[in-house]
Amino acid sequence: MTIFEKIGQYKSKGSFEGWIKRITVNTVLQKYRKEEYLKVVTDNVEGEEEIETEHTDVGLQTLLKYIQELPNKYRMTFNLYVLDGYSHKEISAMLGTSTGTSKSNLARARMILKEKIENKTNKAIIGILIIALGINL
Repeated sequence: MTIFEKIGQYKSKGSFEGWIKRITVNTVLQKYRKEEYLKVVTDNVEGEEEIETEHTDVGLQTLLKYIQELPNKYRMTFNLYVLDGYSHKEISAMLGTSTGTSKSNLARARMILKEKIENKTNKAIIGILIIALGINL
């Protein structure tokens, strides 16, 4: 519903998909900001692999901490692509790198986040953020 309410604010900067992801993530973060932790949505959609739910809680603060701990070049690329919706071409122009470097930095950022989550024995992350962040566990 928020997307439809804010559609007039979309200014064709970056991808429309990225803009929608940004609205979605912001809405979820606002709703749960005061919660100590968020739980994974466990409804199994037909054809999707069920996520192991043994240790499925990842605190929002922990997730944000993991993103902040990324090396600068990975964090910048991750935030610009995932949260701000910029394309690899736009990111490479902003950062003065190639599109291949942008893609590589994003892949490495996602891998680091995945490893950090797995190392803490957390096997899943907030349902909506799994999709929005594009992390495949």
